[in-house]
Formats: sequence, C-alpha cells, structure tokens
Amino acid sequence: MTAHDDAAWRLRLTPEQYAVLRQCGTERPGSSPLLREKRAGRFVCAGCGRPLFSSTTKYESGSGWPSFWAPLAEDAVSVRRDVSHGMVREEVLCAGCQGHLGHVFEDGPQPTGLRYCMNGLALAFEPEKE
Repeated sequence: MTAHDDAAWRLRLTPEQYAVLRQCGTERPGSSPLLREKRAGRFVCAGCGRPLFSSTTKYESGSGWPSFWAPLAEDAVSVRRDVSHGMVREEVLCAGCQGHLGHVFEDGPQPTGLRYCMNGLALAFEPEKE
C-alpha cells in the first residue's frame, strides 16, 4: 500500500486528481482524454502507478467516462459499498493506495456483464512497448 499523508498527496497530485482520488470526486462526463485512447497498453493508478486495467477490456459505454469490463487482475482494485448522494453503488478503489477510481455497475458487456466506470483523472495510460 502506498501511504502518504494528506500534504504529500496534495503535492503529488494535481488539484483535480486530488479531488477525485482522495476526496471521492467525479470529473465531468466526456471531459477525459482517455475516452478517446485506443492504443494497446494499460491504465494505471494516477496516484500510485499500480496497474489497474488493460486496453483489451476497455469499451465505449456511452456513459462519458472510460469504461472497462474487468480489472487487469483480481487484486488490482477493491470494491466497497457507497451510499452517498442518496444512491447505493459499489465504489471502486485502487488496491494499492485506496484512491477513489469510480464505480462498478452490472450493465456491462459479456463476458463479465460489469461496467467499471472510471474517472480518467484517476488513471494514467502506459502504451504497450513495440
């Protein structure tokens, strides 16, 4: 686990990333450049660099946020119940630094039927090396 105090997180992240990863914020739909990312590679946590999702599981969900049907590995993310904003949802966290990534819903494509709806600000993209 990547442990930083609040001051260290504020130095490490942009104010927008801090609002999402450390304060459970949500970026505006359609605002992430990662929505248009089509190259082969992997998506890592913008906070700690932990590999989270493969480009092979990314799909266009129409939600306005980068979406994936599965994490890169079973232990890449953790999920917990979120009852904020008058809703009951499953919050997705980076298993490394416990940063807020987004939410998972049961309306995704097969083979999992899941939609990991992630904030682009919480992710960084690493293209596959040629």
